[in-house]
Amino acid sequence: MATLRQYEYLVTVVETGSFTRAAELLHVSQPALSHQVRALERECGGPLLERLPRAVRLTPMGREVEPHARAALAGAERARAAARRAAGLDGGELQLAVVHSIALGVLPPVLQAWRARHPQVRLRLREYPHTEALTAAMTEGRADLAIGPLPGEWAGPVRELGQEEFVVVLAADDPVEAPGGRIALAALAAREWVHYVPGNGLAEVLEAACAAAGFRPEAAVRTEQTAAAPLLAAAGLGPALVPGNVLPPGFAGRVLRPDPPVRRTVAGYVRPGPDRIVTAFLDVLAAHARVGDAGGAGDGTV
Repeated sequence: MATLRQYEYLVTVVETGSFTRAAELLHVSQPALSHQVRALERECGGPLLERLPRAVRLTPMGREVEPHARAALAGAERARAAARRAAGLDGGELQLAVVHSIALGVLPPVLQAWRARHPQVRLRLREYPHTEALTAAMTEGRADLAIGPLPGEWAGPVRELGQEEFVVVLAADDPVEAPGGRIALAALAAREWVHYVPGNGLAEVLEAACAAAGFRPEAAVRTEQTAAAPLLAAAGLGPALVPGNVLPPGFAGRVLRPDPPVRRTVAGYVRPGPDRIVTAFLDVLAAHARVGDAGGAGDGTV
């Protein structure tokens, strides 16, 4: 039967791309490392790694095994942390999974409140570009609690946090008319937009909002980073649709509210039977998350 140590060896070799470097990090001899990897390969029924002259890469079988190895290691770490919390040995570690925009806009005040109440509990933040990757991380056991768009189906506890409101960002001197600080997206149909790469969930939000307005947005530029979109828009590259809560105080762009509004429900969710630390974080999250903050959107600068 495969062991956690063998999974750790496999993952470390993959991450370093080298048996030599992996052995150094794991403080074992290279022959011992190679022996354990070969034992894992025999257990799995075939080669997991392809040994190249200057690198090591996963075989097709290895690509199937690796995510399960990572999930097993993450599950073991959570079990150790939970046991230590229950035994009162230390505060343990809480692993949070979030989409990028949540890490920017919703999470900071929550973490501030949590740290003030539970300074002994370490936090590890895992960020994902899309809600599907977020849900997969929870399903595979890579995090204790997820914060992101409301999941379609989830077996464990779900706490709705509110409606995240999106705003349109433009250059401060953009001449478009927006009575009362509101604008129909159709008024920007001829513009080239600051868009997101397909793997970023906000790309789908923009595409859906523009489709509802009767057009498809052309991209002037695509970014992987949620935080970059409003900065590029403020620099005049084109309008951007962003969650209002990601805009910092004093943001030097023109911020308008779409008419009709563009919103999505944000939630925190955990697996069935969460321990008391996870439940406590969910309570703090519900009390301190500023989901609906639209960054002071209006006809002008923030």
